[in-house]
Amino acid sequence: MRRKICVVVTARPSYSRIRTVLQAIKSDPQLELQLVAAASSLLDRYGNAIRYMEQDGFEIASKVYMVVEGENLATMAKTTGLGLLELATAFDNLKPDVVVTIADRYETIATAIAASYMNIPLAHVQGGEITGTIDEKVRHAVTKLADIHLVSTQKAAENVIRMGEDPTSVFVTGCPSIDIAASVLEAPAVDFDPFAKYKGVGDVFDLKNDYLVVMQHPVTTEHERARAQIMETLYAVHDIGLPTFWFWPNVDAGSDGTSRGIRQFRELERPTNIHFFKNMEPEDFLRLVYNSRCLVGNSSVGIREASFLGIPTVNIGTREAGRERGQNVLDVDYDKEQIKSAIQRQLLNGRYISNTLYGNGGAGRRIAEILRDVSLKFEKRLTY
Repeated sequence: MRRKICVVVTARPSYSRIRTVLQAIKSDPQLELQLVAAASSLLDRYGNAIRYMEQDGFEIASKVYMVVEGENLATMAKTTGLGLLELATAFDNLKPDVVVTIADRYETIATAIAASYMNIPLAHVQGGEITGTIDEKVRHAVTKLADIHLVSTQKAAENVIRMGEDPTSVFVTGCPSIDIAASVLEAPAVDFDPFAKYKGVGDVFDLKNDYLVVMQHPVTTEHERARAQIMETLYAVHDIGLPTFWFWPNVDAGSDGTSRGIRQFRELERPTNIHFFKNMEPEDFLRLVYNSRCLVGNSSVGIREASFLGIPTVNIGTREAGRERGQNVLDVDYDKEQIKSAIQRQLLNGRYISNTLYGNGGAGRRIAEILRDVSLKFEKRLTY
């Protein structure tokens, strides 16, 4: 019988990170893919990632609606609780052999708890990494619940083992998001019209000119400052004056403040150099990033994919604090002048040499092979 692999995708970045794994599982005759679309991946205002899953030919085994409105700390906790209830029902219906959860979002821990209490072996992708905010707690808590650790770097593997995990359960696979970046390098030209294909809001500009890409999310432990933080970046980019593709924030505590700041800025300043988008297909997004002069914000894309692609990155604030990074990243605080100065420095630096810290492609296939061949268990002991 084929081994049933249930992958839970809860947000647009989770899908881009795991897509090549889904493809490898789907194409393996010894595996059966059970794809669960949950949380903000189902919501249009956060990019409607499920549309891209279906467009890519994936059948959705279950849809789990679990997002509680409000975008604050209380609703994050309530969403986690509701997710635990609904995901348990999904797993009970699907009866998977393995559940796969991704990275460090709060929905991830709901997936991990539900699988663990139902005696289903749990595989965790991108554990062992160090960052700022609540993500740090969630990631390491999921590590302690997980039975199979599919980590991106050697340092991450060492961190997981230091937490008392059995070294034989830890596999350095590279990051699946690098698989997409590697495919983009084979055909890097922007061969589509982003304004026609993805609409968005704002003025249209010529892609042949230099441009920036911005993706900034709220920091959950600083959620009350989200609006003030985004305003610093908005005015910095406005002052730089280069055409800019700006992407909407994740559904985290503080995202309402980030969104309000963007809307207020649009109304007050009527910027002619910024166009705002909700989401794009992963390849289209990375082609835009690859052909940009600089990536600005606090997304892990600047640390992972941009490092591999050699794209200058200005990383703002604490969200990615402590994460392993390449030479392409300049770190600044939430300060307009610091952000402007860093962007100007990166414009002068130009493209960096590709860094393979997070892998060089092929992670999706390696992860699928591990999920196919690894011995499954759902009991473990602390390893000293």
